[in-house]
Amino acid sequence: MNIAINAVKFKADPKLENYVMEKVGKLERLVDNATKCEVFLKVDKPESDNNKIAEISLNMPGQPLFNSKQADTFEQAVSECVDSMKVQIDKYKERYK
Repeated sequence: MNIAINAVKFKADPKLENYVMEKVGKLERLVDNATKCEVFLKVDKPESDNNKIAEISLNMPGQPLFNSKQADTFEQAVSECVDSMKVQIDKYKERYK
C-alpha cells in the first residue's frame, strides 16, 4: 500500500511523518486489497485549542474509506483516526465478503 502524507500549509517534522507512517502502516495488516492511503494534516485555527486535524483516505475496491478527527496534537488526532478507521475496515470486510 502506498502511503502519502500531505501537510497543508506547513512543513511536517520528520518525527511526525515517522509517527504517521508507523500508525497508518498498521492498517495495511488489516487489508490486503488497499491500493493507496492519503493522510492530510491541517491546522484549523492556530490561536485555538483542539485545532489539529488528521484525515485519512483509504482507496479500497468497491468503496473508498474516509475518516477525519480533530485533537490537541497531530499524534492524538492520527491515533484516533486510525482507531476509527479500523472499525470502518471491519464493517467493510463484513459487507464485501
